[in-house]
Amino acid sequence: MNIYEVIRRPLITEKGVAVKDEQRTLVFEVARGANKTQIKKAVETLFKVKVEEVRTTNIRGKLRRRGRFSGYRPDWKKAYVKLQPGQKMPEFAEI
Repeated sequence: MNIYEVIRRPLITEKGVAVKDEQRTLVFEVARGANKTQIKKAVETLFKVKVEEVRTTNIRGKLRRRGRFSGYRPDWKKAYVKLQPGQKMPEFAEI
């Protein structure tokens, strides 16, 4: 799996921006099969920073209905990537 398949997109939400500012942590949607080592390597390569730790969580898809038809959104994986002290925070979103 190459680094562009591991990291799907940054999650730019109010909570994600707050965590970025307060805890020096970036939030990404990542591939479901990616492990912490692959995520760390991909972030270090893409943004040229040093990563201190990676936390991941699997998010279950929600039930969605369209009239009488129901189905589930796909499951996905979220990664919280904490940078080492002294590293420059990448600015991929100016809010």
